[in-house]
Amino acid sequence: MSDAAESKDDGTDGSPTNTTEPVHVESQEHLQTLLADEDVVLVDFYADWCGPCQMLEPVVAEIAVETDATVAKVDIDELQGLAQENGIRGVPTLLLYADGELVERMVGVQEKSSLVGLIEQHG
Repeated sequence: MSDAAESKDDGTDGSPTNTTEPVHVESQEHLQTLLADEDVVLVDFYADWCGPCQMLEPVVAEIAVETDATVAKVDIDELQGLAQENGIRGVPTLLLYADGELVERMVGVQEKSSLVGLIEQHG
């Protein structure tokens, strides 16, 4: 099948982001590009020292694999300005965007089924 061959693309040719694993956001511009290019984006604002963030990590990784949403991760310690611009006051905070618009804001550890339901609702 040609689809199988295409799925092995490493994404270096400017093709859409590989959405099977979380994308680590490197700047405000990087996040804006993801929001513009992808239909549904789940943005996970986290910190390495945050216990609840570590609990949420495998859930977020599974969502990246199992749904059509692009999962973006923002380290609030590396990108403090980006966290501030998005009104992040506690971690983990998840922002769900559909067609570039913020549609949901969730603070704290979330159930996988709830997140998948929201993604499907907006997908």
